[in-house]
Amino acid sequence: MLGGDGVTVFELRSCVAEQWVPQIGDPEVTGWVTVVSYLLAALLSALVWRRLADDPVRIFWGVLVVLLALLAVNKQLDLQTALTEAGRCLSQAQGWYDNRRAVQIGFIGSLLIVLVMAMGIIMAVLRDRLAQNALAVIGLTVLLAFVMVRAASIHRFDALFGTDSFGVSNNFLFENAGLVLIAINALMLLRRPQGQDQIRPG
Repeated sequence: MLGGDGVTVFELRSCVAEQWVPQIGDPEVTGWVTVVSYLLAALLSALVWRRLADDPVRIFWGVLVVLLALLAVNKQLDLQTALTEAGRCLSQAQGWYDNRRAVQIGFIGSLLIVLVMAMGIIMAVLRDRLAQNALAVIGLTVLLAFVMVRAASIHRFDALFGTDSFGVSNNFLFENAGLVLIAINALMLLRRPQGQDQIRPG
């Protein structure tokens, strides 16, 4: 337990270390399948990024490469748990643990604002190329929504993700749905004749 409002980095780190240590976060087969899905989607996105050369749309695919690679690493390091524990330790130390729901709402609201701004930038970059990249945009939205909800650690949603559908966890289905959409879009672009994916309509 921490005490006092003035929480040092050492105290916070010690508190988090009591509940979280760097280790394989999801050793199940589905966990490793998801990691492979992240890496495959990142690889396909990298191929699209390389193919687009000087096309401004490559910025979108470049962002996907970096984001998917980071999420692949995070999948097994479970860094969002460390973030959740850091918030819990800080709230207990500063005495606002009982009011943490308001902080959660504020956190989610901030993430939503960032997400909306990011999607606005993406729309501006894609402009009249949105139709060609729609599946990837939808996949990214699904993925970011999943990450946001898990990072916020809302028990109601955690309970939903913890249940199964068709014999597989909803957590696995939801996360991989976004990755599949991104991968399909990347494959569609890679199958186009060289240069065709850079032609703007009209």
